[in-house]
Amino acid sequence: MKRTALYEIHKKLGAKIVPFAGYEMPLKYTGDIEEHVTVRTKLGVFDVSHMGEFWVEGDKALDLLQWVTTNDVAKLFDGKAQYSCLPNGKGGIVDDLLVYRFNEKKYLLVVNAANIDKDWNWITEQNNKFGAKLRNASDEISQLAVQGPLAIKAMQKLTSYPVSDMKFYTFANIEFAGVENVIFSITGYTGAGGCEIYFPNQYAEKIWNAVMEAGEEYGIKPIGLAARDTLRLEMGYCLYGNDIDDTTSPIEAGLGWIVKFNKDFIDKDLLLKQKEEGVSRKLIGFVMEKRGIPRHGYEIVDGEGNVIGNVTSGTMSPMMKVGIGMGYVKTEFSKPDTEIFIRIRNKDLKAKVVKFPIYKG
Repeated sequence: MKRTALYEIHKKLGAKIVPFAGYEMPLKYTGDIEEHVTVRTKLGVFDVSHMGEFWVEGDKALDLLQWVTTNDVAKLFDGKAQYSCLPNGKGGIVDDLLVYRFNEKKYLLVVNAANIDKDWNWITEQNNKFGAKLRNASDEISQLAVQGPLAIKAMQKLTSYPVSDMKFYTFANIEFAGVENVIFSITGYTGAGGCEIYFPNQYAEKIWNAVMEAGEEYGIKPIGLAARDTLRLEMGYCLYGNDIDDTTSPIEAGLGWIVKFNKDFIDKDLLLKQKEEGVSRKLIGFVMEKRGIPRHGYEIVDGEGNVIGNVTSGTMSPMMKVGIGMGYVKTEFSKPDTEIFIRIRNKDLKAKVVKFPIYKG
């Protein structure tokens, strides 16, 4: 198992460490509900250094990225980031990712930890006909996500760069906590506001300590993977391996907004057909109307008890105090306010389809 550069700090803080995506990662420190609420109401810091980072450079960088991703990379400008996905040539998804444009010949891809090798092999294979310059920097870069409504206010104390003025999905190379060339990105996986910060491993402890100190007056806490999962689920953000995978199409997953048909890319014709003709199932969000916690793999049924789909993610929402979840259902059951039932321990418990985000704040 790999360890991030902050592993010893997590141990000292008493984190419960679990294996995740080939790493020993903190699941929680004080408690997942408390950590979740801290991020929603104040700010918290996550060690997400297990994520993967690939540099794509050269004259053919844009051509390669336009081909392997669904979103339109040509729309990016220097300092702009984009959410996208890698179609797999069979209508499914290799991974979802962020694309950062530094300049017209230099991009950074941030991919999911569990998919680093798979993504690297896939992009490298596709690059055979393009010849862009690729470098896998995943083991060299640490990443912190500082998330919550007070996150940017606290982080502004660590830099003279006006991060408070930065817009969503933009980034800058700045001096931060006394470290040069830190990538400071207004992005996140919680829906609570905040930033993600990338830097070389050797500065991990220095930057972690500076972030904790800057956030102390606002009530900052270290946050584990458990709260990261419940936070993203309240927003209806997809988790690769649960809500999207090699068998789900971006159209089925409600990710049509990151599929741009004004360019050539892998699976363009197949996905265009799905968009025009419709799909037989769709990813929904739902809220339980009866007491019960939905879990991954539970069946979703109609009022007659017929199976119409499966839960892909589920939890008890710390903010709403009810069971919430996501799952695929037959398209005719996907409209908001549709009544569905979740089969929990052989009981069919009533739930309602809702628009994303599930938690409206």
